[in-house]
Amino acid sequence: MSDPEKFPLLFSKKDISHIEIGEFPNEASFNDFLELVKKKNVTFGLHSPLYRNKSKYDLLEKVQYEPEQAWEQFEKEVNYMSQLGAEYILVHFPYFKEEQDIDTNAIIERGLKRLHFLQEKYSINIVCEPKLGLNRSAFGIRALDNFPIEIWDKYGIKLCIDIGDYLLATGDRARDYIEKWKRHIKVVHLHNVEFHNNKYIWVPVHPSHEIDKSHFKVEPLLSLLSASSEVFFVFEHTPHTNPTETFVDEGISWVKEIIENKVF
Repeated sequence: MSDPEKFPLLFSKKDISHIEIGEFPNEASFNDFLELVKKKNVTFGLHSPLYRNKSKYDLLEKVQYEPEQAWEQFEKEVNYMSQLGAEYILVHFPYFKEEQDIDTNAIIERGLKRLHFLQEKYSINIVCEPKLGLNRSAFGIRALDNFPIEIWDKYGIKLCIDIGDYLLATGDRARDYIEKWKRHIKVVHLHNVEFHNNKYIWVPVHPSHEIDKSHFKVEPLLSLLSASSEVFFVFEHTPHTNPTETFVDEGISWVKEIIENKVF
């Protein structure tokens, strides 16, 4: 959830040329954000929904809203972001709450057709982020992996890979899962994972994690994903562990060096 009080901190980071954001508390806060975007001359992408408490997971099945309500909301956001010149609009897709005995290929393709229609109608990139379901269900991520890539090719829709979700869902096989979809990936949500009281939270990436044996190793995935020069790496972490600004900046510098130098 976007915190307007932290916008100055968000825009103060050096070497940041792009911001992905969403779930604003109100229209005024979004307008404040747009003013800073113009002032700082950075690009932005919207992580749907635009405003809090709107549909976030409902395109394929009801989680909080009926799917048709979700599609109506999403089309309005696609139209609006196109008018504002956003780089892309990102939506959770495919998302399934839990494992089910259903034909996921048919369901996903019906959704892809609608997404393709909106992308063509409003001339803006739509990026799909497959997500873990309830209780860390990997059903949606596996459903994408099982989907025929030649059918996905037809619709021209890009993907976002959430590093944390993929590592939790597939563990040591994350690289193989991501490799299949590499040429469709436009956005990477970049963070590591920590477990606290049986709950997991997103923490900043940092080179110390590669050797401490208590975090996932993300460098092998960076080596794979940085092969394309057109990928947006979005640093994403929750504030629960209260990381220092120095710790965060060290992680950003480490990733930047890997991406720019491609030394692995």
